[in-house]
Amino acid sequence: MKANKFCLYVFVMMSLLLPAVVVCQSGMDKDRIAASQAGASPVYFDVPESGITSIQPGNYENSMECRVRLGIPGFFEKAKKGQDLVVAFVGGSITQANFGYRLQTAHYLKQHFPGSHFKWINAGVSGTGTELGAFRIGEQVLQYNPDLIFIEFAVNGAYPDGIEGMIRQTIRQHPGTEVCLLYTILTGQTVFYQKNELPANIKGLERVADYYGLPSVQLGMEAASLEAAGKLIWKTAGVQYPDKMMFSEDGIHPTIAGGNLYAAAIARSLLKMESQQQKRKQELPAPLITADWDEATMVIPGHIAENNKGWQAIDTDLNSNLKKFKGWFSEVYAASQPGASFSFRFKGDMVGVFDIGGPEAGQLEWIIDGKPVQLTRQKQGSFIYYQAEVAEAASATALNRFNAYCNNRYRGQFDIVRLVKGTHDVKVYVSSQKSDKLKILSPDQRADIEAYPEKYDQSVIYLGRILIRGTMLK
Repeated sequence: MKANKFCLYVFVMMSLLLPAVVVCQSGMDKDRIAASQAGASPVYFDVPESGITSIQPGNYENSMECRVRLGIPGFFEKAKKGQDLVVAFVGGSITQANFGYRLQTAHYLKQHFPGSHFKWINAGVSGTGTELGAFRIGEQVLQYNPDLIFIEFAVNGAYPDGIEGMIRQTIRQHPGTEVCLLYTILTGQTVFYQKNELPANIKGLERVADYYGLPSVQLGMEAASLEAAGKLIWKTAGVQYPDKMMFSEDGIHPTIAGGNLYAAAIARSLLKMESQQQKRKQELPAPLITADWDEATMVIPGHIAENNKGWQAIDTDLNSNLKKFKGWFSEVYAASQPGASFSFRFKGDMVGVFDIGGPEAGQLEWIIDGKPVQLTRQKQGSFIYYQAEVAEAASATALNRFNAYCNNRYRGQFDIVRLVKGTHDVKVYVSSQKSDKLKILSPDQRADIEAYPEKYDQSVIYLGRILIRGTMLK
């Protein structure tokens, strides 16, 4: 794919089923989106007393904007009693960003319930979807005993199996926790709202929300209405429009004004939920799609590694290149010599890595149950993974941890390998194979590698977490 053409499904490694709408980002958008993946955010965040617009619900009204279903009555009951509350936001880059909607929504809740003391959790990870969300929700959200979780992944693939896994894990571990689904949109999708229709990707998530009785909010409906009235420009591409509201520059990530519109939709919806409370059954039903993602989790590599040869834990706070990822990984498991390896054992059908890529990133190879594997890229809906098949040693596939976004920068990334369901002995090691990094980079990206080839001519791996769908075994 040429550097000046960048489709969203490449960015999130997913595709959206959007009939009659081509969702594609320009080269300039690509740079903005890549920049949003530059690092992690602290898990806990504070809401400043100033500098945030006080969100007003406004008078926009559309019955499609909020489906209350069973609402979030437990949250409102605690809030009205002035109890301490933990509110978590989990999603992609729009959630991770300060003014995508998260800070404004937290500020609104503080004002609406002044008698409660809040703790706020930012579990936004840029460029990732519900499949990684299912792996990380336990560590990054559920361990903090949240009272309310907002989940936002509509523009990041909207993989319904993964979001069902997140919901089911929440019900299983914390049946009293309330969940609300948020649906952001991207370039080309306002037309659906303007016809009083839902984008196809959101329809899939709505099936899950309806089955579990969860409230959901269409965040882009007011923006779509303003666009139809000629009062809003959805994607400005850097052009100023003094007489119109500018929603975003890249067609995905809202400006502060756009984030305020998103937050206002949440405020209106919270008022609607507050006035239509119902009792919720706090039990886990049979799955709508699958229960496979109930056991998705992630583990610290150093806690499970056996037969370690050449790997060591590195404190990210002490490394200038890795420090910005401390919000996700207090340490990474690192190795730089081909052949460095460790092993572990688990029962399940998926294994993967949530790691940090950079100029020096190398490749990983796997030995599963004593045999090398060949990895074939597969797709299930918007979920992209690698299927592992037994291979001859010479044809074993290396999982490259370097890509075009690692050009003179560091970024969080992940990949998942699917296995036959069962008990597996896994050995992961640094491959002796080296990718052609110059070829991976487009001509306009090669200045740094040509100036500092030695920086790229390495095989370093920084593992933050091992992803497991299943259970760890000794």
